[in-house]
Amino acid sequence: MERIAVLADIHGVLPSLEAVLAEPDVRSADVVVLAGDLAAGPQPVETLDLLQGLGDRAVWVRGNADRELVSMARGEQLDPPDEVSPWAAAELRPDQVELLSSLPTTVTIGDVVFCHATPRNDEEVVLVDSPLSRWQQVFAGLPAEVRTVVCGHTHMPFARQVDRRLAVNAGSVGMPYGAPLPSWALVTGPDVQLRRTAVDLNALADRVTAESAYPAAAAWADEYIRTNYSDTEALAAFTPRAKG
Repeated sequence: MERIAVLADIHGVLPSLEAVLAEPDVRSADVVVLAGDLAAGPQPVETLDLLQGLGDRAVWVRGNADRELVSMARGEQLDPPDEVSPWAAAELRPDQVELLSSLPTTVTIGDVVFCHATPRNDEEVVLVDSPLSRWQQVFAGLPAEVRTVVCGHTHMPFARQVDRRLAVNAGSVGMPYGAPLPSWALVTGPDVQLRRTAVDLNALADRVTAESAYPAAAAWADEYIRTNYSDTEALAAFTPRAKG
């Protein structure tokens, strides 16, 4: 039975990624699914290089932020979603832009579908407390044999039943909401474990500040690493977008 580590929403935070990749259950996983929004952050080039070093163990999924980076890197018209993304897009090498542009939006392994937001859309929002009717809507069209759907996007980990399927959010490696510390998931057949990696957040923020070329790296690290958006704050922001 394959052991699959799911890492979502890394957002170019290299030391968080390094800490998660060092976890014994990630090192020993047969597959590492990279569930989107990988590079839009303060260390985009280094993050993608490290992920490519995983070789054949890595299974890549494109997120909305990855799609947006490609658009910005190619000079297409797009309202920047934040201040760091245009900078990150300009930092990417041409081969990294092509890599992100080529990624699929869903991957199926056995009876598990991996995606970024939902199986049908890379920025659609569903939450742990979304009504069953909303979940049935976003899962419409999935083959009957799919028993588990694993996503990211909202940066808050959860697992819940949806009409005989398991819906899982792996959380966020680089920008966790609801609680601090990088979050990820371990999938072994029908068993899914939500995990957090113990890190020194101040030391991690110091590394990002020192090692990133992003001019506002210190402010970024203060907002997204040293502090943490609560689940109340995050749900308040996401709930209007989760109504369909």
